[in-house]
Amino acid sequence: MKRPFALLLSALALAAPAAAQSPKAAKTPAKATPASPYSAYLFAYFTGNDNKKQEEAIRFALSPDGYHYSALNGDRPIISSAAISETGGVRDPHILRGADGKTFYMVATDMVSAKGWNSNRGMVLLKSTDLINWTHSAINFQKKYAKQDDLKRVWAPQTIYDAKAGKYMIYFSLQYGSEPDKIYYAYANKDFTDLEGEPKQLFFSPTNGSCIDGDIVAKDGKYYLFFKTEGNGNGIKVAVSDKLTEGYVLRDQYVQQTKSPVEGAGTFKLNNSPDYILMYDMYMSGKYQFTRTRDLEHFTVVDQDISMNFHPRHGTVLPITAAEASRLAQRWLAPADVLLTAQNPALRPLNTVVDSAAGKVAFLALPDTKVQALDLQIKNPLLPVSPSGPQNFAKGPVTYTVGQGATKRAYKVSVTETHNPALPGYFADPDILYSQKDKKFYLYPTSDGFTSWSGTYFKAFSSPDLVHWKDEGVILDLPKDVSWSKKSAWAPTIVEQKTPSGYKYAYYFCAGAKIGVALSDSPTGPFKDSGQPLLDKLPEGVKGGQQIDPAAFRDPKTGKLYLYWGNGYMAGAELSDDLTSLKPGTTQVMTPDGTFREGAYAFYRNGKYYFMWSEDDTRSPNYQVRYGTSDTPLGKIAVPANNLVISKDPAAGIYGTGHNSVIQVPGRDEWYLVYHRFTYPQGIKMGGDAGFHREVCIDKLEFNADGSIKPVKPTHAGIQPVKLN
Repeated sequence: MKRPFALLLSALALAAPAAAQSPKAAKTPAKATPASPYSAYLFAYFTGNDNKKQEEAIRFALSPDGYHYSALNGDRPIISSAAISETGGVRDPHILRGADGKTFYMVATDMVSAKGWNSNRGMVLLKSTDLINWTHSAINFQKKYAKQDDLKRVWAPQTIYDAKAGKYMIYFSLQYGSEPDKIYYAYANKDFTDLEGEPKQLFFSPTNGSCIDGDIVAKDGKYYLFFKTEGNGNGIKVAVSDKLTEGYVLRDQYVQQTKSPVEGAGTFKLNNSPDYILMYDMYMSGKYQFTRTRDLEHFTVVDQDISMNFHPRHGTVLPITAAEASRLAQRWLAPADVLLTAQNPALRPLNTVVDSAAGKVAFLALPDTKVQALDLQIKNPLLPVSPSGPQNFAKGPVTYTVGQGATKRAYKVSVTETHNPALPGYFADPDILYSQKDKKFYLYPTSDGFTSWSGTYFKAFSSPDLVHWKDEGVILDLPKDVSWSKKSAWAPTIVEQKTPSGYKYAYYFCAGAKIGVALSDSPTGPFKDSGQPLLDKLPEGVKGGQQIDPAAFRDPKTGKLYLYWGNGYMAGAELSDDLTSLKPGTTQVMTPDGTFREGAYAFYRNGKYYFMWSEDDTRSPNYQVRYGTSDTPLGKIAVPANNLVISKDPAAGIYGTGHNSVIQVPGRDEWYLVYHRFTYPQGIKMGGDAGFHREVCIDKLEFNADGSIKPVKPTHAGIQPVKLN
C-alpha cells in the first residue's frame, strides 16, 4: 500500500467474494460451477495521496459484469475519512460479505501519507447491512496494546471469515523498529468494533524479507496467501497452506505479469466461472494490471477487456445482488454514467463528452462506423435505459431516458465518426515513415499514459492510407532489449536505408534521457539495440538541457542522413554510414530562437529545408509547433515573423498540440502534419497529468505560394483516407 504516485490509469475488472470457508466447504469440482446469486459488482477503492483533495477516502464503483465500472457519487467519497479515522485519512479499503449473506464488513488503513509512510498506527473497521450506511470504529495499536513504542506502521488490513472459529479474522502487516514488515492476524469481536487478543504472526518468510498487502483466497481445500515482497526482490508471491492461520509454504516465484513495480494484490473469483482475477497496482506506472487464472498459478493478462471512468488505488471488489446494485445506483449513480457503459467497440471510450446540465452525451466513433444503425450496447444497465438496440444517429442526436421515477432523466445522445485521434489510446511524440519496402505508412510513437512519462516500451503501427492503423505490437522493450537503461522510453524516430543486401532500419529512441539506436531488417522489428547510447552528453558550448527527442532526416538532394535532437537546445549532425554513430566534426548547435523547447523535426520541399519544433512544456495547454527554414541541412535557421504551425483550439476543446512529424504522399505535393494533443475531452481537466495523457492526430499541412506554411487547424474529424498512385 505504500509509495507515492499520481494515478492515472486506466482500467480494472473483477470478480467474487473474499470471504473464506473452511477447506472442506471450499472443495468444488472444477466442472461444476454453481450458478451465482450475484449479478453485479461493487468496487471499493481510494484514489491517491493528496488528502487535501480527499483522495485518501473510501469510494465506490459499480459494474454490471465485472469488467466495466462506473464510479458512484461522482467519484467522491461515500463516507468522510475525518469522521471515521484518527488520522483523517483512510486507504486500501477491503470489503467483505458476511457469513450470514446480508452483513457487510470493511477494513482500511488509518493513514495520511503526507505525514510519512511510518506515521500510521492503526486501522478502521466498518459494518453495514445495506452498503450505504456504515458504523465505524478506529483501532490504534499503540493505545490498545502494551510494548508498542517501536511500532512504525500498520498497513493494508483485510478480513476473512474463519468458519472453524466462527469469527472474522483480520490480517495486516506490522513493522517494528528495524525489523521487516510482517503479516499478522487477530480476530474481530462480535460487534466488529475491536480486536480480540494479541496479534499473532500469520506468515513466516523464509527470506525474512518484508511482506505487505496480504490477500487470502480459499480454493479446493487450501488457502492461498498473495502478498508483496520488499527488500530482497520486489513483487507478488504466493504462500499456500491447508490451514487458515498457520503453515503457509512459499512458492518461490513472482506471479505478476509485468516488469514494472507492483503492490496491492487483489484476487477474486469470477461469478458463474471457475476462474479468478488477480489484479495489482503498477504504482510507478500509474495503472493497474489484471490477469485471469483458473489454478492460481498460471496467469493471463486481460487488461484489454477492462474499462472505468475513474482512477483507483489499492481496493477490492465484492459481487452483489441485483437488488443491492439497484439500491446503490439509486443512491449514488449519475444517470449519464449509465450511458458511458456503452460497450460498442466502434466507440472511442476516452473521447466521450458529457454535459449533464444540458442533458447531452456526445460519443466519437472510429473510422467507417455506420452511425445509421448503431447499437450503443449498454448491457445489463444498472438503471433502466431506453431505447435499446440499433438507432439512427445520422439524422442527429437520439433521445435516451435513464432511470425511473423521480430520478428519470432524458439525454440527447450523438455519435460522430471521426479520424482523430489516429491511434486509439494514449500515445505521443509520433514519428512517421513511408516505407519503400512494403509501400505502407508507419507510426512510431511514445507509449503514453504512464505517470511522469515512465513508460518502458515502444510500439509501431502500420496503415495503407493514414486512416486505418494496425497495431504491430511492441518493437523495443527497454527492460528486455536494452542493457544501458531500463526507463523513460520516449520520442523515437526511424530511418529506412536501402542497401545491396536489402532494406535496413535504424530506430533512434530515448531511454533514461539518453539517445540510443537499434537496428532491424523490418519496419516492425524486432530491433536489436547497439549496446550503448549514441548520445549521452551535451554538445560543446551548450550549458544545459537534455539529450532527447531525436529526429532522423534523409536529404533528397544528396542522399545523406542527418539526426537532430535536444531539449533546451537544438543540435544536428550527419549520420555515419553504419547508422549507429555520428560523423566526427559534423555536430552543429542550431537552436533557432528562444521559442525552441524540444521536438525538432526536418523535411525538404521545393529547395528549402524546413525545421519544426515545439514551444512551451508538453504539460501546458499552450504547447505548440513553430517552424523556420534553411538553405542547408545544418545551416542557420531563418525564422519567419508568422511561424506558428499549429496551436490549441479552445472552442473545439483541443489543447497541447505539439511534438510533430510530417509526411509527404509519395509522388505528390501533398503533406500531412502528425502531432499529439491532450487527450480529449479530459486532458484540460487533468492539470500537469495531461502531459502524459496524450493522443496522436493527423491533419492536412498546406503551403502558401511563397513556401510559407499555412497555420494548421487541429480537428477531431481528421483526414480522409489517402489513395496511393
